[in-house]
Amino acid sequence: MGGIYFNVPHYLLEEEEHMKSFYPKEEDRDNKWYIVDLKGKTLGRAATQISTILRGKNKATYTPSVDMGDNIIAINASQIKLTGNKLKNKIYYRHTGFMGGVKQATAEKQLEKNPTQIVKDAVWGMLPTGPMGYKQLKKLKVYADDNHPHFAQKPTNLDI
Repeated sequence: MGGIYFNVPHYLLEEEEHMKSFYPKEEDRDNKWYIVDLKGKTLGRAATQISTILRGKNKATYTPSVDMGDNIIAINASQIKLTGNKLKNKIYYRHTGFMGGVKQATAEKQLEKNPTQIVKDAVWGMLPTGPMGYKQLKKLKVYADDNHPHFAQKPTNLDI
């Protein structure tokens, strides 16, 4: 180390030995498809595991500001369970957009009328709010029975 590098510390000269920080990009993700059977599963426990996979927290490359999650197909949403007295006491609200347009339905009525919305609402409550959360929620496909049109994606079964 002579000449021009006399006053430079040695650790600045050896650049190839320094560790580079890895920051994943959306192009780096490997997008997988999973299929989840909700038959007989508890709503909250299933929603937490689904939201974890949608966010990508199950991967080693998880970064909160980058969408690294996978796609999920949830089938048999009409056969999901709610514990306690939630079927009669839990109330779902929605608004029509007009004045005085607040509509409400118990979980029992909502499960008969639109069981896919119950699962989407539960998962949406566990995702971040904002553009990232909207993007992650779009990767969730929920179906009331076991028929789905996503056979071309070759989803792998996921036990939750």
